[in-house]
Amino acid sequence: MLIDLTLAIDRKSADGQPLRNLGHLGTHFDVMDKEFPLHYVRRVGRLVDIRGVRDREIEVADLPSEIHSDEFVIFRTNYIEEIGYGGKTYNFTSAELSDALVAHLVTRPVSLIGVDAASIQRRDKHRQVDEYCAARNVFVVENLTNLECLSLAAGREPFVVYCLPLNFRGLTGLPCRVVADVSR
Repeated sequence: MLIDLTLAIDRKSADGQPLRNLGHLGTHFDVMDKEFPLHYVRRVGRLVDIRGVRDREIEVADLPSEIHSDEFVIFRTNYIEEIGYGGKTYNFTSAELSDALVAHLVTRPVSLIGVDAASIQRRDKHRQVDEYCAARNVFVVENLTNLECLSLAAGREPFVVYCLPLNFRGLTGLPCRVVADVSR
């Protein structure tokens, strides 16, 4: 049995002032007001390197064939390393996963989709894709980092990923800690 011992924090701080955009700072889940399943904190992870695809959307054919249900699929774009976190350029740069690829991952179903960018789709589709995924209990994790180190350590092999969101309520995003375990 899993028991969450984390104090839940609401939208307002203790002094009654609103917490502005707290859920979408740094590495976070886009939960879109859904409950994050506690059993998702430990998943098998797969790294998909899409750094070389800049002139088109990422399609189902770009995925390795070994992706399975309940996995955490992480897309490496290198945007966070190339552009740097935050700012207008970064916030408008995304991984550009096609609608067909997102639907494929959701119907598989994977548990989590991660990216080292501001979103898995263009900015004008960001909220829509996050809501689509969350409604189907697949959550998007944005602003991951150190994917080069992960790639060097894991190669094409699966690894274990621990995703630990803060226990906030009433937010569309949850700040989180994501740790990969590549022990063999």
